[in-house]
Amino acid sequence: MTYSEIEAYALTKPGVELSFPFDWETPVIKVSGKMFFLGSPKEQVPRVNLKSLPEESLVLRDMFTSIIPGYHMNKEHWNSIYLDDSVPEEIQKRMVDESYRLVVRGLSKAQRETLAAAK
Repeated sequence: MTYSEIEAYALTKPGVELSFPFDWETPVIKVSGKMFFLGSPKEQVPRVNLKSLPEESLVLRDMFTSIIPGYHMNKEHWNSIYLDDSVPEEIQKRMVDESYRLVVRGLSKAQRETLAAAK
């Protein structure tokens, strides 16, 4: 996937918003104010940071050299994917889905109900 494609996919999730809290070159996608996607589209090889379960993070890093511990993130809970076409699209989408799901799971019950009602 290209950077634009993976960002567009992340933006299809219910209740998300695109923001630039750090600078105008670092897009962040949040659900209910919580980040689940951090982009670096301007790098020589664009990358995204996505939340992940620690045990799954290790498996993905072993499978793909383009998936590394999250750049400038908690390395246990975040992965960076370099978008160099070495990670299949299905895996990238699954990682976006999982990042979103993990953040939604951590929201309050009222916030989860609001998201469910918006679907």
